[in-house]
Amino acid sequence: MPSSPCPPISDTDWPEEIAELREGFAGALNVYRTMAHHPALLRAWAPLRQHVVNENALGPELTEVVILRAGLRMGSAYEWAHHVSRALALGFSEQRITAIRGIPEGVDGLIVNAVDALFDERMLAKEQEAELAEAIGRKAVIDLIAMVGFYSVLGYLLKTYDTPIDDTIQQEAQKQPELFSLMPSSTS
Repeated sequence: MPSSPCPPISDTDWPEEIAELREGFAGALNVYRTMAHHPALLRAWAPLRQHVVNENALGPELTEVVILRAGLRMGSAYEWAHHVSRALALGFSEQRITAIRGIPEGVDGLIVNAVDALFDERMLAKEQEAELAEAIGRKAVIDLIAMVGFYSVLGYLLKTYDTPIDDTIQQEAQKQPELFSLMPSSTS
């Protein structure tokens, strides 16, 4: 397999025009080190990322449900593994994470169905949007829609450039390979 034309950029090759981003979120993960091949995009991405990932109306737990399902639907092993790690750090059980592969019950199920609708129908049906807004609030619904778009773009980049899962996540995944694998074996 040919090597990626956009591998994660090392510290020594980091673009000078975005030097200040290297010490923050951008230097911490291979996805952003890959995006650093386009410094203007990474700079523009930073404030949107801050809202979508950290300041959205969904809160940390429901954010992870959205991202896990979007990563699954994108077929992005990188996003799945990274967000399994984040979900575990938030206190998710293995059962809750595994349930996101199917259709869980409760609010998680509403969110999974919404993510699926965005991938499959490119919109939420009026009744689905109303039910979701009743459960999590309209601002959270709008953030969910934006989050699916945001993580779809990341998935496209990750998959196109075959961005490797970061070492710390790979080490964590070795302890629970079935949970961290995008496609767990069917023999377990």
